[in-house]
Amino acid sequence: MHPEQGSPFDVIIIGAGFAGLYGVHQAAKAGLNVLGLEAGEGVGGTWFWNRYPGARCDVESVDYSYSFDEDLQQSWAWTERFAAQPEILAYINHVADRFDLRRHYRFNQRVTAATFDDDAAVWTLRTESGHEFRSQFVVFATGCLSAPIKPNIPGIESFAGEELFTARWPEEGVGFAGKRVGVIGTGSSGIQVAPIIAREAEALTVFQRSANFSVPVPNRPWTDAEQSEIRATYRQRRENSYYAPAATPHRSLQTKALELTAEERARALEDRWNGGGVLFNKVFPDQNSDLAVNELVREFAVAKIRAKVDDPAVADDLIPYDHPIGTKRICTDSGYYEMFNRPNVSLVNLRREAIEEVTPTGIRTADRFIELDTLIYATGFDAMTGALLRIDLHGAHGARLGDLWADGPVTYLGFGIPGFPNMFSVNSVGTPSVMANMVLHSEQQLDWVLALVEHCRAQGIRKAVARAEAAATWTDHLVEVAEGTLFVKADSWYMGANIEGKKRVFMPYIGGFDNYRRYCDEERDNGYPSFELTA
Repeated sequence: MHPEQGSPFDVIIIGAGFAGLYGVHQAAKAGLNVLGLEAGEGVGGTWFWNRYPGARCDVESVDYSYSFDEDLQQSWAWTERFAAQPEILAYINHVADRFDLRRHYRFNQRVTAATFDDDAAVWTLRTESGHEFRSQFVVFATGCLSAPIKPNIPGIESFAGEELFTARWPEEGVGFAGKRVGVIGTGSSGIQVAPIIAREAEALTVFQRSANFSVPVPNRPWTDAEQSEIRATYRQRRENSYYAPAATPHRSLQTKALELTAEERARALEDRWNGGGVLFNKVFPDQNSDLAVNELVREFAVAKIRAKVDDPAVADDLIPYDHPIGTKRICTDSGYYEMFNRPNVSLVNLRREAIEEVTPTGIRTADRFIELDTLIYATGFDAMTGALLRIDLHGAHGARLGDLWADGPVTYLGFGIPGFPNMFSVNSVGTPSVMANMVLHSEQQLDWVLALVEHCRAQGIRKAVARAEAAATWTDHLVEVAEGTLFVKADSWYMGANIEGKKRVFMPYIGGFDNYRRYCDEERDNGYPSFELTA
C-alpha cells in the first residue's frame, strides 16, 4: 500500500534541508507517524540545489552544524573554517544515513497544493507528480531562499547557447575553457562563482544591476590542534550560541563606535575585516542603527575595494552608493574584486548601460552587442515568502494564503498563520531566519513546533491556529524593530524589493535570535495563549 492511500499521518514535513531532516528525526524519535516530502531526488535543501563552483557558507563550519547529538559533533571533522558546498552536502548525507532518515521520505515530490478539511481537521497535500498525502499537522521547512527567479528580459527564451542557473546547477558540473561567458547578477552566488569562471573562460562579462559589498573569506584548513580544541570546548561554544543574537558565539563589541578612539575603531575594523564575511556587519553595536557610525564602516570597506581594483572607474562601479553597508546582506568572496584586474574580465553597469534584449548569440545593451557561448543567471530568489506562495494553500473555510498576504505577510512568531490550523512554517518570514545561524535556528524552531504538536495530541486538541490579534501584534513588532535600524533604507530582498509588485516590508525578525527565542519560550511555557486550541 502506498503511504498516501492509508490513514493520515500525524505530521508531514516538507523539505529535506537542515530543518526538514531535523524535524523528521525528532518527530520519529517522539513516536509520531511522520512523512517527509522533498522536491529533489536527495537530501540537502539549499546545498542540494546550489552546486555552483565556489558555493560556500559564510558561517563557520563548526557552528553551521547540528548540536543535538554529541557523538555526531565529536565524530565529524570539518576540514575548513568556512565549508564549501560539497563538504556541507556530504555532512547532510552523513546525518541522513547515520539516523536512517531517508526511510521517512518520499523524494521527487514537489508539493503544489495543500487544503485543510475543517470537519476532519486534516490537511491534504498534492504534488506535481499527482500524489496525494494526508496529515493532521503539516510543517513547511521549504527554505527562505529556495524559490529562484528568472529575470524578465526581452528575448530571454531565444538564447541558443548554454543557459545555467546558480540555484539549479547541474550535478555533473560544467566546463568553461575557451568559452565566452556572461553572468547576470552580483549577489552572493554571482560574487562566489565569477572568480572561478574567470580563471577558465576565454572571456567573462559580469552584468551588474546593483553593486554589493563583499568581504574576503579568510578560509583555511582547521589544524589538528584547533580540531582538538573545538571538540574539547564544543559544549561551551554551543551554550554561548543558544541565546546569542546571531546564534553563533561571535558578538559585536560592547562599546559604541564613537566612544572609542580613532585608533581603536581602526583596529576593530581591521580585525573584523580579517575575520571575514558577515562578521564585518557586527563590528560595533550601533553600526546598523546609527548612520554616522555606519558611514565610518562603509568608508573603511570602500577603501579596501579601491585598493584591490586597478581601474578607478571600475572600482567606482563596484562600490554601492544606494544603501548603508550591511543593510543588504554582506557577501563573502575569494578574489572577486581582484578578478576585475584580469584582461579577460569586463563589467557592465546595467544602471548606466541597460540590457535591451537577449538574442540567440548574446546580449545587446544600450551601447553594444556582447557575444556569449554561456549565459549564467545568478538572479536570486523570491525570498522568505516565495516558496510558500508558489503552493496553492487553502486553510480553514477556504481561506487562501495568497489573499491573506496580499498586503504583506502576517504570522505569529513566524510559525503560525491565522486561518491556517495545524500548519506551521519554519525559518521563514517573522523569524530571525537569514539573520541568524540557520542550523541552530532550525533546531530551535522544530523543537518548538513539535512540542506544540505533542501538547495537542496529549490534550486531545484537534486544531491549533494562531490568533489573528496575536499575529497582528507580532507583525507590528517586526516592523517596529526594523524601523529602529538602517535596514529599511535599502531596497533589499529582505524587503521584497527584488520582486516586482511585492509588498515592501522587512520580513525577518531583526531583534536578535536571543530575544526571539525568549518570546518562543514564553509562549510555550504559558501554554500557548496566542493559539486557539480546539478539543
